[in-house]
Amino acid sequence: MNDIQPHSSQPDTAAELKLADYLCFAVYSTNLAFGKVYRPLLDELGLTYTQFVTIIALWEEDDQTVGGLGEKLFLESNTLTPILKKLEAQGYLVRARDKANERQVRISLTENGRQLRERAFSVSLAKACGLGPAEFARLQKEIVTLRDNLLKSVRGE
Repeated sequence: MNDIQPHSSQPDTAAELKLADYLCFAVYSTNLAFGKVYRPLLDELGLTYTQFVTIIALWEEDDQTVGGLGEKLFLESNTLTPILKKLEAQGYLVRARDKANERQVRISLTENGRQLRERAFSVSLAKACGLGPAEFARLQKEIVTLRDNLLKSVRGE
């Protein structure tokens, strides 16, 4: 499998590949850069990035099951449960058994969790990326397509 970014000076052999030629490294290092942009906000909120995206998913759709939330965040329940426990201890959400199906746990934001939304928009990601609105939207769509294609590949589709 070839993991290099296509460009005109593509190396002829694997021995000539440099770290910067790997698409996976470009994505990985970009994720680290996103973390640095978000760090001041996350520190102020007392959240990790994963806790933050969990809250965002609940802003989008409150009162979700743990399973549904895990699917949306691409997290297994053994990873998600400690995150939810921490957010509950911080007063941002509540976990409760589903009345219709006791085997399921539902997650809902508290008022404190909903109020985080206003503070969270203090980071201008578009500005930090240096992209115009159309470029930003195009890149986001292309990255989602890349992610979805990679997941299909893993599932053998």
